[in-house]
Amino acid sequence: MLFAEVARVSREVAGTASRSRKTELLADFFRDVGPQDAPIAIAYLAGRLPQGRLGVGWAALRDRAAPAPVESLTVAEVDAALTAVAAVSGQGAQAGRRGLLQDLLGAATATEQEYLIGLITGEVRQGALDAAAAEGLAAATGASPADVRRAVMLAGALEPVAQALLARGPVALAGFRLAVGRPLLPMLAASAKSLPEAVSKAGGLCAVEEKLDGIRVQAHRDGDDVRLFTRTLDDVTDRLPEIVATVRGLLGRRFVLDGEVLAFGADGRPRPFQETAGRVGSRVDVAAAARAMPVRAVFFDVLYADDRDLLDLPYAERHAALDALVPEQARVRRAVVADPADPAALRAAEDFMAATLERGHEGVVVKADDGPYAAGRRGASWVKVKPVHTLDLVVLAAEWGHGRRTGKLSNLHLGARGEDGSLVMLGKTFKGLTDAVLSWQTERLLDLAVHDDGHVVTVRPELVVEIAYDGIQTSPRYPAGLTLRFARVVRYRPDKGPAEADTVAAVRAAHAPPS
Repeated sequence: MLFAEVARVSREVAGTASRSRKTELLADFFRDVGPQDAPIAIAYLAGRLPQGRLGVGWAALRDRAAPAPVESLTVAEVDAALTAVAAVSGQGAQAGRRGLLQDLLGAATATEQEYLIGLITGEVRQGALDAAAAEGLAAATGASPADVRRAVMLAGALEPVAQALLARGPVALAGFRLAVGRPLLPMLAASAKSLPEAVSKAGGLCAVEEKLDGIRVQAHRDGDDVRLFTRTLDDVTDRLPEIVATVRGLLGRRFVLDGEVLAFGADGRPRPFQETAGRVGSRVDVAAAARAMPVRAVFFDVLYADDRDLLDLPYAERHAALDALVPEQARVRRAVVADPADPAALRAAEDFMAATLERGHEGVVVKADDGPYAAGRRGASWVKVKPVHTLDLVVLAAEWGHGRRTGKLSNLHLGARGEDGSLVMLGKTFKGLTDAVLSWQTERLLDLAVHDDGHVVTVRPELVVEIAYDGIQTSPRYPAGLTLRFARVVRYRPDKGPAEADTVAAVRAAHAPPS
């Protein structure tokens, strides 16, 4: 398949808000793509590179080769070229990668170049595409959408399911089963603005559980063999010896558990997410890292036990199986809401949420008692509630976009007021921007521009924007030593001037643990 066809479908899918139209476009695409090209094409459509990070910066892409006059690149050729880029290492690696990338860009048309650069820089992000792609794959092959979704959950990704379906048809789906030792996609939670809204979505008897700000971990045990996998299905077994010991200490011999791994301070409060992530990500001297910062597992679901696949059982039955397998100190705290219409029951749930926040956790998850484990989907069975943090920050600069944001100023550089009145950069974001806001901010920021190096446009610091974020973490990349987690634009604040923006000191104070 030509790479240009993937770029075309990506633009069309991104350009429609209609779920049914996305599915139709993707179904047509799957009817044309071959089984060998399908896994790579799906990754590109979703904005993923199968090779992961390529280790290239903007400088390697800025002075691109002249575009090719006609479309000739195939999906397989692009994949091979990017694999070669990722494999370059050692002295002179940057120059080597740059040369290979320029060769690839020189074989691409202007439109293909924009799409390639968007893929490499991470600006082609269509995280919701996998759900529509599963529907499109079902339509293209005559398979049941529910069976496709289940196979994707069990395989851990859409790509192998697409390859099998396109090669063998719906009969191939029977080959995807839950296997102890092979990770599956985790179930995700939808969001609600308040606890009453979340309880209402659950639609009946439900439980309210702590939402822990740790690393999602799936624990597989088969006799003495224990494997640990992250939310992204990375194997982290060798990095977490204390969690392996915990799992081996449980009474069962063959099971799959879902939970979180956290580091806790001496006061029993969870340490910042960044510290837990750093510990789980550490591959060097794991024993020393475990002594310096031990982590603990807290489990909230069981997917397989007693030689049974429990995925389709109601949450209440799975939790009963969890109670029988995992001791209380290793299970998530929860409160049951027996009657959502009872004001006293709702007040008790709100008290539980308040106590959860006081213990340093980030919120709660409301779980319907009758909900199955539907991995990879954000349905009403699990609904999370987190306090929304917002800051009023000043736009210091913006970066030119790529792909469908070509010609628009996209990634915003955000600053807070320092103690001396200067503006101190806290991070960047390109999330939460509608097409209308992108157009408006591009025009407005160009009016305020003081310098443009072809990548970053520095502006007079006059615009204040309200930013939502999930937390603060330390970062040596920024002058205040802080940055925002999961920042996204809520709205611009024309009613506020830079002097009314939030201060770095206020940000630090708001996120310091209570004494």
